[in-house]
Amino acid sequence: MNIQSVLPDDAERSLLFGRIATKEGPCTCLLRGDQVLDITKTYPTVSHLLRDSDRVQTLSNISGTVVTNLDELVTNSTNLTRDPLQPHILAPIDIQAVKACGVTFVNSLIERVVEEAAKGDSTRAGEARKVLESEIGVDLRNIEPGSEQASRVKSLLLDRGLWSQYLEVGLGPDIEIFTKAQPMSSVGFGDWIGIHPSSHWNNPEPEVVLVVSQDAEIVGVTLGNDVNLRDVEGRSALLLGRAKDNNASCSVGPFVRLLDDHFTLDDVRSLNLQLTVLGEDGYILEDGSTMKEISRDPLEMVEQLLDCHQYPDGAALFTGTLFAPTEDRDTPGEGFSHKYGDVVIILCDRLGKLTNRVGLSSEISPWTFGTLDLFRSLMKRKITF
Repeated sequence: MNIQSVLPDDAERSLLFGRIATKEGPCTCLLRGDQVLDITKTYPTVSHLLRDSDRVQTLSNISGTVVTNLDELVTNSTNLTRDPLQPHILAPIDIQAVKACGVTFVNSLIERVVEEAAKGDSTRAGEARKVLESEIGVDLRNIEPGSEQASRVKSLLLDRGLWSQYLEVGLGPDIEIFTKAQPMSSVGFGDWIGIHPSSHWNNPEPEVVLVVSQDAEIVGVTLGNDVNLRDVEGRSALLLGRAKDNNASCSVGPFVRLLDDHFTLDDVRSLNLQLTVLGEDGYILEDGSTMKEISRDPLEMVEQLLDCHQYPDGAALFTGTLFAPTEDRDTPGEGFSHKYGDVVIILCDRLGKLTNRVGLSSEISPWTFGTLDLFRSLMKRKITF
């Protein structure tokens, strides 16, 4: 692995913080050059960092303890060769709520409708897609959600019997926002990601993740994999919780890049993501995504997230994906689905690289370290919070 490719191309101008596992317990960390600094005494949790209005100034001048170097950290974070006694990367969020926006790109909007029309049966997806594309007869990318034009398209599709709950959140005024994972349950760079054993039609979802403070400020940005079970959600949208929130089904990382003078919200709006899936059978899938094609602005997403709810410890908000693979992997007409051992690589030149390997949620290591364990660990180390 090219160690430097884990970091943004302009890493020397980036403020990158995250979390690592050490023998003493989880630590918040800051990258400075090739050194990994423990900054837990200043920021015991990510929530502490999000609450600090002077965080950029503090991190620019902080003098933490050097724990390891980047090369050793990345090498030991790969799940197949990990030494549990040496530092490795954790998800760069901890006690934050983990939320996600759905159906924010036209491609994923169409594919959600396809899943629904196919009743979660991958063998029926190809025909459902053809019928839908021929019947809609309009480029949904040019329609602003919640606009008068969107309302007219809705009426047209209702008349044709094609309206869907996914079209409602894709074109209507209200964004789909759901709980993706529980606080402390996300996995990080190099970890296994979990597919529920009942699923036979699933895919990765590479996404930009906004890290938001308690007062609705977008503090930083990272990468995420909103692992998706197409057959489960396709059978019924009421199964969204089963489809989205399973052991190790949420990957975030490798680090959070803070917004500052060198990386602004306008930069976030133009981020490009690359996805590669490498199968143990030699299979390769490559695709891309760009935030330029998103139908909802990041500020609108955060505004709706906090419209009638509060997140005192902050939140991590997945912004949705353009990626919905339709290429057949094995059987013609059945599209793509993961196989055990797939390596998923999500790359962004301004955020770095998130890499994970695919396993079954029922077989990989269970989630056992929660919020209470984190606080106990901090107390044992006499770190006040």
